[in-house]
Amino acid sequence: MPCKHISVAQTHEMLERDDVVIADIRDPNSYESGHIPGSEHLSNGNIGHFMQEKEFEQPIIIVCYHGVSSQGAANYLIEQGFEDVYSMDGGFTQWAAELPSVIAK
Repeated sequence: MPCKHISVAQTHEMLERDDVVIADIRDPNSYESGHIPGSEHLSNGNIGHFMQEKEFEQPIIIVCYHGVSSQGAANYLIEQGFEDVYSMDGGFTQWAAELPSVIAK
């Protein structure tokens, strides 16, 4: 079952929910330069720990640069048993274009 897609606006709305997880898979320097508030940096080095500490039912939104590689990462989490996984269309590039005032550093 392929991952679900979510827009920047829908992601922004979901940030209001306490249980949503935003996982940013961009490189560490890009993440440090700016990311969605409350997001976690996710890499090959910490994905095992990430999967252990999250609930399978928890909504997880994967963010990359342009919304392409996030689909593969989201599908991987679905294969591991996670049930509510999204790829954010347009990636962080789109987020920065639509919501430049909502960026954490």
